[in-house]
Amino acid sequence: MGIMDGKKGIIFGVSNKFGIANAIAEQIYKEGGEIAFTYANEAMEKRVRPIADSMNAKLCLECDVTKDEDVKKVFEEYAKTYDRLDFVIHAVAFANKEDLMGDFYTTSREGWDLAMHVSAYSLLTMSKYAKPQMELTGGGSILALTYLGSTKAVANYNIMGVAKAALESSMRFIAADLGKYNIRCNCLSAGPVKTMAAKGIGGFDRMLKANILKAPLKRTPSLEDVGKAGLYLASDLSSGVTGEVHFVDCGAHSVFASLD
Repeated sequence: MGIMDGKKGIIFGVSNKFGIANAIAEQIYKEGGEIAFTYANEAMEKRVRPIADSMNAKLCLECDVTKDEDVKKVFEEYAKTYDRLDFVIHAVAFANKEDLMGDFYTTSREGWDLAMHVSAYSLLTMSKYAKPQMELTGGGSILALTYLGSTKAVANYNIMGVAKAALESSMRFIAADLGKYNIRCNCLSAGPVKTMAAKGIGGFDRMLKANILKAPLKRTPSLEDVGKAGLYLASDLSSGVTGEVHFVDCGAHSVFASLD
């Protein structure tokens, strides 16, 4: 018996087998959960569909989260395929590369709007369409991925830090709105993890070294660490937890600097 036996849900944003979203999916699947997947575009399908197939997914759909009709269609197709919705994982984020580097104050209006829409507003869209199905299920968990750059100025994170701040604030309002339906909403904030997405952040190797020096556990988190935390927040193990940012960074966020 796994802790996710009988539980079913959707993960938006798995892009490859080396990412955080996939690490969470692996833990949920290992514990008996059923998962539907989405991919951003045709180019991403060749990466995501093999992952979905490996986890016996009944559904793997294209979804541009900036289009309400795409998100709506995913939930409509999901309802035709699965008889309950227990969890939704929001693992989508995007910003133009030029808006992640250089001086933040030079961010274009277009770059700002794009990062905010994909990385933050999409959580509202997903929650809106998840709510009716989760209410029928008797409740559920909505989980979004964030990062410490939401509250600290992190080099080469720029507009994504602002988008993650908006994501976390949105999470708290959604938690307040949907709590009466026994629907929880939380964010998981992973420390620096070697993923393909992280390679797009300039100076990422320095971030890894800094985390090791600063963190009480003297290491960076592994994908398995983060995946297990995602499992916890998606499952009934966290049934009394909502409106929280849950850090998985080996304690780095909790100290100003290394005490050694």
